[in-house]
Amino acid sequence: MKKQSRQSRQTRQPHPAEVQALQHLFQSGLLPQAEARAQSMLAMYPNVLALYNILGLSQQAQGKYREAVASFQKMLSIDPRIAELHFNLGVILSQIGETKDAVASYRKALQLKPNFTVAHFNLGTLLQAQGLLQEAALHYQKTVDIEPGFFEALGNLGTIMQQRGQLEKAEQCYRKALVLRPDARGYFNLGTTLHDQGEHEDAIRAFREAVRLDPHFADAWNDLGETLRDRGEMDEAIRCYMQALTVQPAHGRARYNLGEFYCLAGRLQDAIPYFEGSNFADAQERALQCFYKTGQFEVFKHKFDQLSAHGQHASVLLGTLSTHYATNFRLEDSYNFCKEPMDYVVHTRIDELARPDSSLLKELLHDIQQLAIAERKQGRLYYGMQSAGNLLQRSEPSYQKLAALIRRKVLDYQQRFTGSRYQLILGFPHKIEFTSSWYLRMNQGGYLTSHIHEEGWISGCVYLQLPAKNDAHEGSFEYSTDGDDYPRLHDEFPRQIVDQQVGDLVIFPSSLFHRTIPFHSDQERVCVAFDVKPAPLLLA
Repeated sequence: MKKQSRQSRQTRQPHPAEVQALQHLFQSGLLPQAEARAQSMLAMYPNVLALYNILGLSQQAQGKYREAVASFQKMLSIDPRIAELHFNLGVILSQIGETKDAVASYRKALQLKPNFTVAHFNLGTLLQAQGLLQEAALHYQKTVDIEPGFFEALGNLGTIMQQRGQLEKAEQCYRKALVLRPDARGYFNLGTTLHDQGEHEDAIRAFREAVRLDPHFADAWNDLGETLRDRGEMDEAIRCYMQALTVQPAHGRARYNLGEFYCLAGRLQDAIPYFEGSNFADAQERALQCFYKTGQFEVFKHKFDQLSAHGQHASVLLGTLSTHYATNFRLEDSYNFCKEPMDYVVHTRIDELARPDSSLLKELLHDIQQLAIAERKQGRLYYGMQSAGNLLQRSEPSYQKLAALIRRKVLDYQQRFTGSRYQLILGFPHKIEFTSSWYLRMNQGGYLTSHIHEEGWISGCVYLQLPAKNDAHEGSFEYSTDGDDYPRLHDEFPRQIVDQQVGDLVIFPSSLFHRTIPFHSDQERVCVAFDVKPAPLLLA
């Protein structure tokens, strides 16, 4: 008799009016009351999914995520075949940071309901956050296949395409999303990919539309300024940086850009507070550089020791400063990025370019001379031009072939120095991707002043066309541990010159000063330069 009574209680259902009253409590925002009432009803009707659902949703809305997880897990123990329950559990698990279990829940929901649009989207966002870009892109694509008007999925798919260097596909995604919903974030994303392709005029239009729609969009103001700067419109760029700081006073990148402007203007002391007030990139190292270049050696050394005491010795600029300081004061170099950068220069050649009548060389020179690639203003370059965008990420076959050949040579470079104790090799990029790449075309009298690549790790240059020499070193590549007007207490800094031939490739630490020696021939000098660096560590 007791067994029958228990079975009867297990199968009893509440009256529809009771469930309706419970739903009214939840929909009215009376969440604690809805939670308490649902628990009371479940004591009488223990296996009713509708009651557990309202209980779980009430707990979730109150931030009682652990209790909500337990409620949805109880529902799934009753009936594991309902895709929506797995989806709801995935949402809550995401909220409490249990990403692995959330991914499993979304996958289960999609097994039960393959065209569950929002489950595809949510799963894509979790995979994207973990760096699983290829799989995330598949789920975003599935989302828009099912629901073409899902503009958030198009936007996220565009971001992945951009991260993978597929800039034209990224642009297409952003433009489709903007047709569906023209918002400031969409125009900003479009502007960034246009900038990366070197399409500066179109990028400026996109950024201007972003700040028109949202005048408080600090990132858009800053990126508009950077694009104007690349076109040489410095006054307008400064106005944009200042506007970014007006709407967001702590904007690290705008502060960095203003510091960089003052450096280029020779106002190093004015640059220091902007760098010290920024958390962007190597801002603190750039402040140290200002102290050093203005001869404030004691302040420099104190701050250098503080900065280098934490973490791996993985700053290109600190490597440059430390080597120069140690040589200047005849001390041992204390920074382990690359203490002997002169020994880590490799002069090699790409045979496919050096052969007589090289078809690839002809393709490259044709594309460089004929394609409509925007220029970037370069303050260190005289009598020449530099391309904008990331040249070796472009889709033209010539650039893709060159990129593949350079990747092999960079891997050869790594193998050559296997066993090195320096962070340059210990932290070598696991995957050779070009963080920046550009061509340089120099005319008669052209040269590039001494500099390093602060944003690189390993840098290089391949030579496609060289002018005739009036003396042995005209147009040659010179490298040294000294340059860029660093203060010298003596002249005992090493210096070497590489006399190149067409097809030659020079690879070197990005921390090493280098320049192009002026030439007087009326023939054009053409080369392609690049940087590769390790991917940033993802924080858990």
